[in-house]
Amino acid sequence: MKVFIETYGCTFNQADSEIMAGILNANSIDIVDNQEEADAIIVNTCYVKLPTESKVINRIKKLQDEFPDKEIIVAGCMVEVDPKKLDAIGPNCSWIGPHQLNKTADVVKSAIGGEVTREFGFSDEPKVCVPKIRQDPYVHVIQICEGCLGSCSYCCTRFARGHLNSYPIADIVMEAKQAIEDGCVEIELTAQDTSAFGKDTGERLSDLIKEVASLDGDFKVRVGMMHPKNIGNDLDDLIDAFKLEKVYKFLHLPIQSGSDAVLKHMRRNHTVEDYKKIVYRFKEEIPNLTLATDIIIGYPTETEEDFLMTADLIEEIKFNLIHLSKYQHREGASSSDLPNIPFEDMKRRSKILSDIKFGIIEEENKFLKDKELTALVVGEGSKGGFIAKTDSYIPVVVQDVELGEFIKVHIDETTGTYLIGHKI
Repeated sequence: MKVFIETYGCTFNQADSEIMAGILNANSIDIVDNQEEADAIIVNTCYVKLPTESKVINRIKKLQDEFPDKEIIVAGCMVEVDPKKLDAIGPNCSWIGPHQLNKTADVVKSAIGGEVTREFGFSDEPKVCVPKIRQDPYVHVIQICEGCLGSCSYCCTRFARGHLNSYPIADIVMEAKQAIEDGCVEIELTAQDTSAFGKDTGERLSDLIKEVASLDGDFKVRVGMMHPKNIGNDLDDLIDAFKLEKVYKFLHLPIQSGSDAVLKHMRRNHTVEDYKKIVYRFKEEIPNLTLATDIIIGYPTETEEDFLMTADLIEEIKFNLIHLSKYQHREGASSSDLPNIPFEDMKRRSKILSDIKFGIIEEENKFLKDKELTALVVGEGSKGGFIAKTDSYIPVVVQDVELGEFIKVHIDETTGTYLIGHKI
């Protein structure tokens, strides 16, 4: 039996695919790099945004038309968030819900045997210290917990991932240690909300980071997205953890809006002032910090005044990386009952924030020109060369290096999205 897996969405979803591949491999089912060779194709879906939903739906339809002799198996968030639509577009597709990865081999065998099998529903099955096949031999993704403590009004992912389920620090450290021994140079700690880690078990994210970063070997640790409301009294210790040499100085802290009124409607459970206190403490203690955030443009209750508050916040904080998303209704999300703002307003606001974003990032990056930085080579460039990440997790395009190599790099040019340099 041969299986091809294609993955959409976040790092967490990528890790789910690595687990499915590991389980299949452990059951003597081959993973192939070419869909034409496969007996079955697993589509690991993302459903966080409407464009991604449209992309995965079109892909599932196309695969059924293009490969009528192959079994199409749908995995990921769509299975839990929108099963009715999934059944309508793929009545003969088997399913693997995001909490049922341990049944991947059974579903594949049944599907290839001619039986439509659908495994879904919630489970506390651990996703740490389980078989995995890495998509990248130098990068190891560890899911430290699944689910969240939030009730954000615009989000449908929480319906797929469920309640918070944190995994033991000892198990996470054990998996990281093995990955480093296998030659991995980057350990990514991922979750729907890494700052929620341990809220259900009594352990703390800061302790986890410190333990992973204290392992022997040459590697870097990247910490995934945090919800501001869950940092709480762990702030000082988190800052200490981020100061460690092996931890990237990269903080992904979504704000979503610069208006307290909109944040309240979104049910974010924090204020702009709460957010600023966290950001300015991090910036004060870690001057070379790269700060990333997420902004939702045009939430249904966002007024022009609310929008201008968001624009002002971006100008004030000067984020290094901003993920801008136009608001769109999502299946099951309570905000979907609200009327959308006019499309022209959405388009105009998006253009304004995009211009501010690129202006700030380009200006910030200019300060790095002619600097000499340390960096880790983590991937190949899409247009040639290699991508290295600085200690602040800023991408640098370099030539004549090797994957997994720690280098000193001179920054020759800067752009609004990346740096260009050469190895010293």
